[in-house]
Amino acid sequence: MANTSDIRKGLCIKYNHDIYKIIEFLHVKPGKGPAFVRTKLKSVTTGKVIDNTFSAGHKIDDVRVETHKFQYLYNEGDTFHFMNTDDYTQIQLEKSTLDRTDLLKEGEVVTLVINSEDNMPLSVDMPASVVLEVTATEPGVKGNTATNATKPATVETGAKIKVPLFINEGDKIRVDTDKGQYQERVKE
Repeated sequence: MANTSDIRKGLCIKYNHDIYKIIEFLHVKPGKGPAFVRTKLKSVTTGKVIDNTFSAGHKIDDVRVETHKFQYLYNEGDTFHFMNTDDYTQIQLEKSTLDRTDLLKEGEVVTLVINSEDNMPLSVDMPASVVLEVTATEPGVKGNTATNATKPATVETGAKIKVPLFINEGDKIRVDTDKGQYQERVKE
């Protein structure tokens, strides 16, 4: 058993007869009244996201988890195939358990969170950022840089991302997997 002071991003808890992963949280101490924790929870079984508020000191039932490194191999429709980098066993996951499938490139190593009680995969944690090649974008117009102007670009995984005007086709860019936003151009 844990309490609200143990809440952190990525913690898996049992709540309302389901297992949820905490994707956002905020400790709030108002001027009047008791403190509380505002959370955003994602169901690991259905993928549904709910908002919930826990009062300070509230007991929460955390789930014991193990993490393993898996390499993304390929997908067949909504089924994604991964391989354990230690023992080379393969596992298949449904699209609903993954967060950012549009940024997942073949060969990418991700962290799989597994329930240690029943060995069921709970979620897949992407690396903080990924390097992707821009496959399609409009050329930037010279002199159109008065503000932080952006343009749409398509990367090798098919995701559409807003990039600065100086990015061209063939450039490699670093993308934040949490927000799906451009971070920087990568020189090789």
